[in-house]
Amino acid sequence: MTLITFWRKGLKKMEKTKMNRAIIFDSGALISLSMSGLINELIKLKENFNGNFLITEQVKFELVDKPIKIKRFELEALRIQELLNKKILEMPDSIGIDSKIIEHKAQEIMEMSNNFFESSREKIKIMQLGEASCLALSKLLKEKKIENVIVVDERTTRMLVEKPENLKELLQKKLHIRIKQIKENFDYFRDFKVIRSTELIYVAWKKGLTDLKDGKLVLDALLYALKFKGCAISYEEIEEIKNLKEEIKKIK
Repeated sequence: MTLITFWRKGLKKMEKTKMNRAIIFDSGALISLSMSGLINELIKLKENFNGNFLITEQVKFELVDKPIKIKRFELEALRIQELLNKKILEMPDSIGIDSKIIEHKAQEIMEMSNNFFESSREKIKIMQLGEASCLALSKLLKEKKIENVIVVDERTTRMLVEKPENLKELLQKKLHIRIKQIKENFDYFRDFKVIRSTELIYVAWKKGLTDLKDGKLVLDALLYALKFKGCAISYEEIEEIKNLKEEIKKIK
């Protein structure tokens, strides 16, 4: 399901409550958006979205609690904290999900994902706690019948969900070592829905929510800004997004 479909789906039903959909943000995606100067676009997307923008305690630690103590990263941390203060971003307890349960499930997911591959010296860690917590929250939301997607810019986690059969080759190129696959079953990860910050900002552009309005030239600039600020997207994938034909209808 594309993000555009997700944005449209069940709109009449969604008018009754804001508890039917959620977008979960990993730390890398929010860093890409913030460093690209796209916080205002994120705010407009939230105002236009009938649902919740969520981050976990683990992601908050990576974005706010830790960097706010480091002068180099203090400003970015304060920007994210302000989004929390204004409830643009919300914590899971705002919709009745206990952060301790998320942490427990995240540890399980991280343990599972970090036991798929090994080198001659050690097992290969492919997921950190912040990313695992996003997957854990997604699972818990699904149990509550809350449809959701995860915004994650890191390529390894996305490939684990979307194309796990290609993950071994990616890791070997990334780490420059030979890797052995220990386990074959990736079924647990197939139910997650993941997107990148680039797909999210495409929706903002298509809906006329970006501050700049100069057509496809702006879209090109937005996508490349995110790429150069950390979003793992190829030049070919950027061109695919720019050539998308599906139209987004006005959503009230």
